[in-house]
Amino acid sequence: MNIKELYQEIILEHGKNPRNLRKTENFNKEAIGKNPLCGDNVHIFLKLDENKKVEDISFEGSGCAISMASASIMTDLIKGKEEIEVKEIVNDFLGMIKENPDLKSKNLKEDEKTKLMCLSGVKQYPMRVKCATLSWHTLISAIDNTQEEINTEPDHHAPDHPPQRCAEADHRRPLRPLAPPRDQDVLAAERGRRGLR
Repeated sequence: MNIKELYQEIILEHGKNPRNLRKTENFNKEAIGKNPLCGDNVHIFLKLDENKKVEDISFEGSGCAISMASASIMTDLIKGKEEIEVKEIVNDFLGMIKENPDLKSKNLKEDEKTKLMCLSGVKQYPMRVKCATLSWHTLISAIDNTQEEINTEPDHHAPDHPPQRCAEADHRRPLRPLAPPRDQDVLAAERGRRGLR
C-alpha cells in the first residue's frame, strides 16, 4: 500500500465512522461553524479542566467526507492535550493545509502526523481547504470563547449569489454515531466499490 492509498483509507474510515460524534457532557466551551458553499455544519463541544487541559471534546453536525474526517481526526488528536499545545497543533495544521509541505509540531507523535497529513492533498483544491479547516477554526473559536459563529463565507448572505459547491456537496449526509470498527475485508471491499486500490 502506498502513502496515497493509506491517506485515502484514513479519510474514508474517519468520514464514514467519525470519532467523538456526540455532545460532550458538562462541556464548558462550544462554538458553531458553517461552510455555506459546501453545506458543512459543525458544533464543537469542549471540556477543559482547571489546568486548561482538554478533558473531552466532541462534535455534532453534517458535511462532506473531508469535513467529517477532519473533525473526527481533530477530536481524536487533541484529547488530553493542554490548551497551549492545541493552539500550536491547530496553527501547524492550518499552515500545512495551506502551504507548508510538512507538520513541524513537537506535540504530535508520528502516527498522529500521518493522520493529519492524509488531509494535505486538499491544498490543491481551494474549495476543499474550507471543508478541511472548518472544524479547526471552530475549535479555536471555542477555546477563545469568542461567541461568534465561524463562517467560511462571511459575505455569503445575498440570496442572488448562487453557491459554488465543493465536489462532494451533493453527497453529504448527516453524521452518525461511531460504528464498531470494520475488519480489513470490509474496508477492502469498500475501497474496491469506490474505485480505490
